Amino acid sequence: MTPIEKRTVSTLALIYALRMFGLFMVLPVLVIFASEYEGASATLIGIAIGAYGLTQALLQLPFGVWSDRIGRKPVILIGLTIFTLGSALAASADTIWMLIAGRALQGAGAIASTLMALMTDLTQEENRTKAMASIGASIGLSFTLAMVVGPAMATWLGLSGLFALTAVFSVAAMVLLVVAVPTPKQQVRSRDARAFYHQLGDVVKDGQILRLSFGIFALHAILVACFVAVPLMLLSAGLIQEDHWQVYLPVMVVSFLFMVPFIIIGEKKQKMKQVLLSAVVLLGISLAWLAVAGHGLIGLISGLWLFFLAFNILEASLPSLISKFAPAGFKGSAMGLYSTSQFLGAFAGGVIGGFLSGYASLSGVFWGMIPFVVIWAGLVMSMKTPKHLTSYMMSLTDNQVEDSDQLELELLAIPGVHEVVIMLQEHAAYLKIDNKVFDPSKLNAYRN
Repeated sequence: MTPIEKRTVSTLALIYALRMFGLFMVLPVLVIFASEYEGASATLIGIAIGAYGLTQALLQLPFGVWSDRIGRKPVILIGLTIFTLGSALAASADTIWMLIAGRALQGAGAIASTLMALMTDLTQEENRTKAMASIGASIGLSFTLAMVVGPAMATWLGLSGLFALTAVFSVAAMVLLVVAVPTPKQQVRSRDARAFYHQLGDVVKDGQILRLSFGIFALHAILVACFVAVPLMLLSAGLIQEDHWQVYLPVMVVSFLFMVPFIIIGEKKQKMKQVLLSAVVLLGISLAWLAVAGHGLIGLISGLWLFFLAFNILEASLPSLISKFAPAGFKGSAMGLYSTSQFLGAFAGGVIGGFLSGYASLSGVFWGMIPFVVIWAGLVMSMKTPKHLTSYMMSLTDNQVEDSDQLELELLAIPGVHEVVIMLQEHAAYLKIDNKVFDPSKLNAYRN
C-alpha cells in the first residue's frame, strides 16, 4: 500500500472500531442495568438489547444508495450524527421505551456498507483484500475489548455513562473522518464493495448464499439471546458485576487462540465445509452445556469458552465463504444480504431471549436457541463444497467494452480464471480466480 492508503485504511478501521466498540460495550451489562428502568420487563429488555439490529437491517442498503448520490463522507457524517443522537437519547433514558428508542436510533446510523464503499474509493484494487481484512480485524478486536472493558466501565459510569461515552467515541470518529480521511476524487460503484438492488433477487435465489445468510442470522440471534442470560447467571453464580471481566478476558483470549488452527485447516487444507459443520455442532454443545451446567461458575466459564470458540470460528469463516460462493460481480450484493441477515438476527435474538428469560427460565434461553443450530447444521450438511476462489476486478477501456464478448473469452482462457462478468456501464470486468494457478501478470496486456 502507498502511505496515503495505509493512513486511510487505518483511519477507517479506527472509525469502524470506535463505533462498534460503543455498541458492543453495553452488551454484557445492559440486561443487568435495564431492569431499573420504568416499565421494564424481560421481553422489553430483550427488545432494547436487539433494537439496533432492526434499524441497521432496514437502512443499510438505502444508505449505500444514498452515498452514490450525495457522496460517501456526507452520508457517513449523517450516519454518525444519528448514532450520536441515539447514544445521547439512550444515555438520558429513564424508561425502557426511551432506552429502546435510543437503541433503535443508534442502529439507524447504518453506515457500515458506506464505509466499505469509501474504502473502495480510496484504495487500489490489488490492496482491497488487505484493506477489508484490516477493517474486519478492527471489528473483532473492538468486540473482544468491549466485552472486557464494558463491565468494568459500567461500575464507574453506569449504563447511562456507557452510552454517553459511546456518543463521545462517535464524535471522535466524525473528527477523524473530516481530518484524516481524504475525499475521493471519484466514486467507484464496485459490485464487490456494495449491494445493488437489482442484483438482490438473483442473490436470494442462490441456495448457497441463503444458507450462509441464515447462518449469520442464527449466530447473532444466539449471541444476543445468550447475553440476555449470561450476565444474570454470572451474578447468580456469585460473581459481582464489576468482576465479570475476569471471566470474559480469559475466555475470549483462550478461545481466540484455539480458533486459529481451525481457520488455518479450513483455508490451507480446503476443509471449510468440515470446519463450519464442526463449529456449528460445537455451538450446539456449548448451548446445551450452558443450559445444564451454567448455574455454577466453573460450568459457566467452560460453557462460555466452548461458545466463543465456536462463535469465533463461525464469525471468521462465514464472510470468507460468502466471498467464495458469490458469483463474479455479485459479492457486494451477497454481502448486503449477509449483513442484513446479521442485524436481523441480533434483533430476533434480543426479542426471543427476552421472552424466554421472562416466561421460561435463563436455562430456557439456551434450550430455545438450539433449534436454530439444528436447522443450521442441516443446511451446512447439504451445502456444496466451496471452491477456494477469490474476487478480482479490472477496469476496461472503451475499446475493450465495445469488444466485450471477445474479451470475455480471452480472460476465461487465462489459467486460474474460473468466472468472468463484464459490466458494460461500469467499464469493469469481475473475475473469480484460483490464486494457486492465476498469474496476475497475465492481465498486464489488458490494463489501461
